[in-house]
Amino acid sequence: MKIGPKYKICRRLGAQVFEKCQTPKFVAAESNKKGGKGKRGKAATNFAIQLLEKQKVRFSYGVSEKQFYNYVKKALVVKKGAPTEKLSESLERRLDNVVYRLGLANSRALARQMVAHGHFVVKGKRVTVPSYNTSVGDVISIREGSRSKALFQNLDTRLKNYTSPNWLSFDIAKGEAVVKALPNQPESYLDYNAVIEFYSR
Repeated sequence: MKIGPKYKICRRLGAQVFEKCQTPKFVAAESNKKGGKGKRGKAATNFAIQLLEKQKVRFSYGVSEKQFYNYVKKALVVKKGAPTEKLSESLERRLDNVVYRLGLANSRALARQMVAHGHFVVKGKRVTVPSYNTSVGDVISIREGSRSKALFQNLDTRLKNYTSPNWLSFDIAKGEAVVKALPNQPESYLDYNAVIEFYSR
């Protein structure tokens, strides 16, 4: 997915949706700007706010407009559970996001590359599709031929102070993770209600 300058996107969205924007320097610069006097703009309309929130979610997970629309469309037709929960759940269950949540990549962008390069096996089969939809009970392993690569060296040290979400478990020694339950911890800075409202107009 092609995107524009990441700093500009973060500033426009008002959220640190890319790892490049998650540095103390960037945060300090933005804080200084907010603290200064600026031009008073027009109050944002509901449509503008909803569009902004949609873009926050989309860029956070690194999905294309078409992919995102399909996730929302599926969330809107589910008979059980709120659409907001289903949308968050679908995005969290993507294989690239699972790799990111396990702490194996410091960004979803890197996690996408790692999956695309075939470093992971799901239920015994090599998967190279970042959007692969994981399910409860799935066993995700670092591919045998990839374990010696620098990406996976010293995992015990690198992940010593890292805690995966409670819906995932990871055995570092085996290089093996299990999806124990459905995701239940959506990103706090994302407004899924506004996203659903945007597509329900």
